[in-house]
Amino acid sequence: MDIMASNLITQRAIVDQLRREASMQRIMVSQACVDIVKYVTEHEQEDCLLVGFSSQKVNPFREKSSCTLL
Repeated sequence: MDIMASNLITQRAIVDQLRREASMQRIMVSQACVDIVKYVTEHEQEDCLLVGFSSQKVNPFREKSSCTLL
């Protein structure tokens, strides 16, 4: 009986998730692409990979200096 109860709980959770997904507002892929391009062009000046870093200290991709002992 426990297996049937756990299966029922699992199935109810799945149905609840599917209902939440079905109630989400959806947009056309073409509109999503336009929105993404608009967002990227509006924020490209803030993108460090496009415009560079203000200094080497804030660059997480800089060469790490190694300490060598003589």
